[in-house]
Amino acid sequence: MIYSLKGTIIHSEPGAVVIECAGVGYKCLTTMNTMSKLPGVGEKAMVYTHMLVREDAVELCGFADSRELNCFKLLTTISGVGAKVALAILSVLTPEQVALAVSSGDSKTLTKASGVGNKLAQRIILELKDKVKNIVPSGVIKIPSDAGNVNMALPTGNLEKAVGALAVLGYSPDEVAPYMTGIDPSLPVEKIIGETLKAIGKK
Repeated sequence: MIYSLKGTIIHSEPGAVVIECAGVGYKCLTTMNTMSKLPGVGEKAMVYTHMLVREDAVELCGFADSRELNCFKLLTTISGVGAKVALAILSVLTPEQVALAVSSGDSKTLTKASGVGNKLAQRIILELKDKVKNIVPSGVIKIPSDAGNVNMALPTGNLEKAVGALAVLGYSPDEVAPYMTGIDPSLPVEKIIGETLKAIGKK
């Protein structure tokens, strides 16, 4: 499995980029969000990758960050959502926007993507919420501290929705909980997600 590619961009087109590594050019299918973050042809770049293996082809998908990769992988576990649809969704929505749409049950936002009708959008919301429930169990989580691991009840309200949304991005409750301490629980879910990701980024 190819985890990532780091090299020189030698070709770029809508929905795909070619990165040369040690003399070999790897074509990666990608999203418009990732394309907007990558430098131009001739510049160095790194992408996280996911390999698609089908009967008639083997392809790579490339993403600018691990959050987009994790969101892509979770989307493609949903019945009716293949790589093409997942890439289309992440071309018009950021991973954070997808997570927020799931946590708030906003299927209309997902229909902005090409190939996503209302029925499929509702299925994505329903199935992702079920998957997130398995990732975010009820009960307590352990928060590391100087005094050792401390048990803490899972957050409720908007904090709980934010934890579920962050699970769509690949973060477990145990990972995000320490960064949510001190965040005002009355803030909108989107703001809580942003503040948590900002705190994680500083570490």
